[in-house]
Amino acid sequence: MSNQIPSSAITIGIDIGGTKILGGLVDSSGNILSATRRDTPKAGGDELYLQICEVIRELNSKSEVSGIGISCAALISADRRTVISAPNISNWNFVNLGERLERDFSLPIVVENDANAAMWAEYKFGAAKGFNPVMFFIIGTGMGGGFVVDGKLYRGAYGIGAEFGHMKVQSEGILCGCGAIGCIEQYASGSALMRYAKEGIAADPILGKEILNLGDGSVSGLTGSILTKAAQANNQIAISAFNTCADWLGSAIASYTLLLDPAAIIIGGGVIDAGEMFLTPVREAMGRYMPFADTHPAPKIIAAKFGNNAGLIGAAILVRE
Repeated sequence: MSNQIPSSAITIGIDIGGTKILGGLVDSSGNILSATRRDTPKAGGDELYLQICEVIRELNSKSEVSGIGISCAALISADRRTVISAPNISNWNFVNLGERLERDFSLPIVVENDANAAMWAEYKFGAAKGFNPVMFFIIGTGMGGGFVVDGKLYRGAYGIGAEFGHMKVQSEGILCGCGAIGCIEQYASGSALMRYAKEGIAADPILGKEILNLGDGSVSGLTGSILTKAAQANNQIAISAFNTCADWLGSAIASYTLLLDPAAIIIGGGVIDAGEMFLTPVREAMGRYMPFADTHPAPKIIAAKFGNNAGLIGAAILVRE
């Protein structure tokens, strides 16, 4: 189906994650005109597809739309049609979402990896604008990545380009959800941050209680926002957890820099709520580990602009292109 969408038209962007579905009407400048949200059905599969259709119909009732862009936390086919594998969504593998949605809505459809979609939003209208080349890390429960070079989103030959979270950093490390062992995602993601904090709490229960008292008092109730508050209050367990996560990420960035030589690296996802408390040690670690540090300018490390809306904005823009 042709994607000749006029600049005056409105498109729909939908971001599908393991826990929530975000949808929005987006104009050609990346502004969200209306938004809605649903919980991701635990059963996934057809139940999830029906929820996506509900979101589309709700948004379409508010405005005529000219295309639908889908951002999904999954491995996507190179032709941007099929969800190949979604580790955090049940029964959501080898789903030709593009074909199904085109059949049901008769509109142009693009399906993109969530990190790639978020990267595109940041490149077109956010923190990555004006940088070439530019890398993007989205650090939430896991770690996703995106890469733009010469104004084009890099996907590789088979759609798995810029999966930065799955670079191996430990030969006998932790098993990753991708099936490999020792991926950087297991050491520099939100899940890793929680693991470091829980290890610190177990080692020092008195200091750990200061953190837990910011929540419901239980380890199971620990969240990233609680850990951020604890670190801001100078709790050393929380600070150490952030620093360990930052050290791993800075080390990985040093290696990526040698390979891709980006002008800037944008960091988004939930971990960025910690702000400079996280970004500063990332920059410091990159400086310690980066080859040719004395002769090679370091890339800028910058916080993302769009937060949780980046995926839906990027998807809505990509369907125009």
